[in-house]
Amino acid sequence: MSSLEAPRSNWLVPMAGLFVAAFAVGTAELLVGGLLPAVATDLAVDIPTAGWLIAAYALGVAIGGPLLGLATGRLSRRFVLLAMLAAFVVGNVLCAVAPNFWTLLAARVFVAATQGLVFGAANVIATRIAPSNRQSTAISFIVTGFTAASLAGLPLGTFVGNAFGWRISFWAIAALGVGSLALIAILIPAGEGEAESAPDLRSELGAIIRPTVLLAFAVMAIFLTADFAVYAYIVPMLTEVTGIATAEIPWLLFIAGIAGFFGNLAGGRLGDWKPNLTIVVIFVLLTGIYALLIPAMHNATTMIGVCVLWWFVGFGFPAPMQARILKDAADAPNLVSTLLSSAFNIGIAAGAALGSVVLSAGWGYERLPWLSVSFGALALIGTLVLVGLDRRMRVVQSPA
Repeated sequence: MSSLEAPRSNWLVPMAGLFVAAFAVGTAELLVGGLLPAVATDLAVDIPTAGWLIAAYALGVAIGGPLLGLATGRLSRRFVLLAMLAAFVVGNVLCAVAPNFWTLLAARVFVAATQGLVFGAANVIATRIAPSNRQSTAISFIVTGFTAASLAGLPLGTFVGNAFGWRISFWAIAALGVGSLALIAILIPAGEGEAESAPDLRSELGAIIRPTVLLAFAVMAIFLTADFAVYAYIVPMLTEVTGIATAEIPWLLFIAGIAGFFGNLAGGRLGDWKPNLTIVVIFVLLTGIYALLIPAMHNATTMIGVCVLWWFVGFGFPAPMQARILKDAADAPNLVSTLLSSAFNIGIAAGAALGSVVLSAGWGYERLPWLSVSFGALALIGTLVLVGLDRRMRVVQSPA
């Protein structure tokens, strides 16, 4: 039997290594936002210029991940994951010793390119190790690692960087990468979770253009657009409109992050039970939550409650959607899995850009939730179409 047919009974054990890898990579992506002023001052650039360290990273994930996925499609996913984590360590060491801004920018793009393939290979391994009825839960462990990065990795890395120098934070991330590499090498034996044969490029490309896969990617990007149209500007919205003190913002985000942590676990479990229903319900709730932000943002207590609910529901989405994409492309998952990060980053960039356009037009933070409501409704419509395609395919495939 292949590992697809007979997943190991103690499949949760290897998830520890994948969790730590996701935590390390997630911290590396988020950390620069907390260290931007220190980096800008040390490397003698202004804040807008330093901001390219974030934008270029997103582009590196969106473009570099799929290209590396194509180049490594016929290699073992375990080998690819270990190789990318080794490259991730090297990239963060280069960040730590970068003598100038442009060297740091190049090193960040290099690290970003590894991220897409780290998450892609980790998702593939997770779904192959886990039983068929627990694949969404398996992916939720990886998403939880990224969520934990926002809860613990970002604030700790920011504290260390601001207290002892931003370069120390990159050395710490490199050390974390070494630890995750060692865990995966120990906990996931060679051949574990591997397919019997590697798909060819034609199979990979064929999987991408399947209607259900394309639409699922589009729904992911639209969801992130809806979310980040507000989330990218949540701090100034909370301080300038809601009137919450700047010193209290980290505590609010921490509490909301905890809600997101549990929401992700719940989404993974519900996704194992009824994936399509879970996604539809999440989008119905989120569209309502985005609408609630409009009146809630003028009252601190109400706004905190809505934000906590927003994080809990919103973080329930990634695991079931990623699981269904990998299931739809189970015969050729390698390139498809790297495109998951691309879809996320495209949505993030689009949401932030649309929010910027609205604010630049002078419409104010109060108008941003309307963008989220519009794109949230669009994501819901896309999901309903996706459900319809699933039903149509089942009818076509069922015997007469």
